[in-house]
Amino acid sequence: MQDNKNLFLAIALSLAVLVGWNAFFGLPNPEEHRKQIEAAKQPASGAQAPSAATPAAPVILPVGEALKASARIQIETPKIIGSFPLTGGEIDDISFRGYHETVDPKSPLIRVLSPYGSEEAYFAEFGWAAAAGAGTAVPSPKTVWTADQQKLTPSQPVTLSWNNGAGLVFKRKLTVDDGYAITVTDSVENSSSAPVTLNPYGLVRRYGTPPTSGYYILHEGLVGVAGEQGLQEFNYAAIDKEALLPGNKGRGKVFKEATGGFAGITDKYWAAVIAPDQAASYVLTYSGNSGSNTVAKSYQVDLLMQPRVLAPASTTEITSTLFVGAKEVKTIAAYSDKLGIKNFDLLIDWGWFYFITKPMFKLLELFFHLFGNFGLAILAVTVIVKLIFFPLANKSYVSMAKMKAIQPQIVALRERHADDKMKQQQDMMELYKREKINPLAGCLPILIQIPVFFSLYKVLFVTIEMRHAPFYGWIHDLSAPDPTTIFNLFGVIPWTPPQFLMLGVWPILMGITMFVQMKMNPEPPDPVQKMMFAWMPLVFTFMLASFPAGLVIYWSWNNLLSVLQQYAILKRQGVKVELWDNLRSMTGKPPKAPH
Repeated sequence: MQDNKNLFLAIALSLAVLVGWNAFFGLPNPEEHRKQIEAAKQPASGAQAPSAATPAAPVILPVGEALKASARIQIETPKIIGSFPLTGGEIDDISFRGYHETVDPKSPLIRVLSPYGSEEAYFAEFGWAAAAGAGTAVPSPKTVWTADQQKLTPSQPVTLSWNNGAGLVFKRKLTVDDGYAITVTDSVENSSSAPVTLNPYGLVRRYGTPPTSGYYILHEGLVGVAGEQGLQEFNYAAIDKEALLPGNKGRGKVFKEATGGFAGITDKYWAAVIAPDQAASYVLTYSGNSGSNTVAKSYQVDLLMQPRVLAPASTTEITSTLFVGAKEVKTIAAYSDKLGIKNFDLLIDWGWFYFITKPMFKLLELFFHLFGNFGLAILAVTVIVKLIFFPLANKSYVSMAKMKAIQPQIVALRERHADDKMKQQQDMMELYKREKINPLAGCLPILIQIPVFFSLYKVLFVTIEMRHAPFYGWIHDLSAPDPTTIFNLFGVIPWTPPQFLMLGVWPILMGITMFVQMKMNPEPPDPVQKMMFAWMPLVFTFMLASFPAGLVIYWSWNNLLSVLQQYAILKRQGVKVELWDNLRSMTGKPPKAPH
């Protein structure tokens, strides 16, 4: 029957979306992800020096031990704690006060930057590069700076100074705000009798290949906006495939004559990026060094500014901003406005469909502020979406109801023209036209959900606001799958099943609502279709079990609202609701006789 074909097409489209999602957006294998993390924690055989002047460290130390290698200036703000060394002056020790590794508030704070020589070295460096062959002594990773303060806070800047003994005095003033921004102002005073040419630079370097989420829809790795050349993204594997750079600097990509923007390295929720003077021209280089037996693999983003010529008795300075922080939507937007950083909002990977995902986030955030819970916000947004698409969905369900009402006429047409398929189709189309029925209307409710499903999935996955956002009961993180499973009786049995058996309460509720929704329609006469429809809720239940709990909650609530809407429309159209008869038939009881 045509109605059954339409329903079958709608379900096939839904299945194609979910199967395609797994194939192209890569729900990662949890065991493989665990192995990545363990591999990343293994000590490297050596560490590449921050510059050519420093030899590779012979031993890789735990972070705590590496921090003791030099006297340090402490960093304390409402959002970050850390330090930086007087030897070298790199910013290499940053943790976040408000974020923990797990949902347990007693778990360790998230650490982003770690010092050179530690297990997962990751730091930012600023300085001056001398002209080739000039022999000018400039600060290096071995330089011991003098500080005027012992602690960097929002109310107390720190100024470092170093005299090269040849007429140049280098100073670095660091200020920090209440958030995640450290402003670095480097200056040089030339008291010698000869002019000096120097290039200011800033870089972010990371040792080893960090574990990533493994999702195609999320960028993790080297990122930046190279002025008018726009957004430039390279994941760790991609940069390793670029062309060789001159000077034995590994493989990478160079963007010349960039003005404005930012560049650095991003994780799923955290980033360390440098925003240069937005009016200054610079050369941006992304690079990856494959390492060797004595040098660890590393990745680097560096910004080399135009040369500065210092005449005798002159001073020059340059100011850059280092953002080391959580990719909070409001925080990123505030820095974009306050500092005028070109396209800084692109640090959050909204994707190609940002015109859907960003409004979806703003709507969720609005309801979060009203209800204080992102789970309730998801339920509210589902209702809003239902209301927005109500006219279209209502028209679709009305068309479906009319299709059911004319089934006897369709059967009669097929019997009348059993040997003439063309005539049969012509008469059916005339019937549809006369009754104002769209035979494909049954697909619309499913198709409408696809962009909403995508945008909500993207928001749940990429925005840190959803990280560790609880719902009620056992859902402590809406961005993670439901942690319960029926296969250990939801925690009663002390056994953790393999991942493919993690079938939680919410996926089961989703499957039940989908089952009820399908039972609203007549049983298809074709036994193959009937079997397919019978198994579809179970297939979807297992497939969605690995999706974020917030998405499964949305799908379940949406199904329930659809059932109520369809039920009301069928009753209003005077069409029989098949739900109760279908449920009775499953128990072997005959359908109820009509009154």
